[in-house]
Amino acid sequence: MSTKVRTADTRERILTAACEVIADIGFEKIRMRMVAERAGVSTALLHYHFDTREKLFTEAMTHSFAHTAVDLERDAETASAAVILARILRNLLPTDPQLHQDWRLWQELWVRALRDEATRVFAVDLYAQLHAWVGDAVRRGIDSGEFTPTDVDDLSTLVLSLSDGYGIRLMLRDPTVTLDTALTSVWRHVSTALGLPDTVPTE
Repeated sequence: MSTKVRTADTRERILTAACEVIADIGFEKIRMRMVAERAGVSTALLHYHFDTREKLFTEAMTHSFAHTAVDLERDAETASAAVILARILRNLLPTDPQLHQDWRLWQELWVRALRDEATRVFAVDLYAQLHAWVGDAVRRGIDSGEFTPTDVDDLSTLVLSLSDGYGIRLMLRDPTVTLDTALTSVWRHVSTALGLPDTVPTE
């Protein structure tokens, strides 16, 4: 294994461990030592890659988002635009254990962004990336003729707002909201705007 590959593998393990630890106990309580132990590396090596908790946190958030996006785009050239968009909607909600962990990270981000200007700017940038992610999927469907033309930015903002609202209630285990009802509700607004069937597409 080359040095470059080993370095990339080490960063991957550290970032994966950081996501797990932050989700488990919250950003304010973590110590670099905890992440190093979870990743199976020395504290010195961890500090070599990430010299502050803040840098580790922002990199962990970026890492989490990037991995989700790559997975969903795996067959973007062959899957229908509606299927790709439905995948994105599912991944904007805590629909499985990994996404539940991601949501805990986002909640940590929101809290920290209220008190720290650099984190606020970072959070706004991440939301811009999410907005573009949804918007690109919608534009793809419009360009192919699969979707009815609509105001893409307005619909993307609505999707993110609904997903955040339902996601918070799901994370709170609100008994009046289920994953199915949340997804169906978000999709209903999307399908109306894009001229699609009411049923959420499956793979």
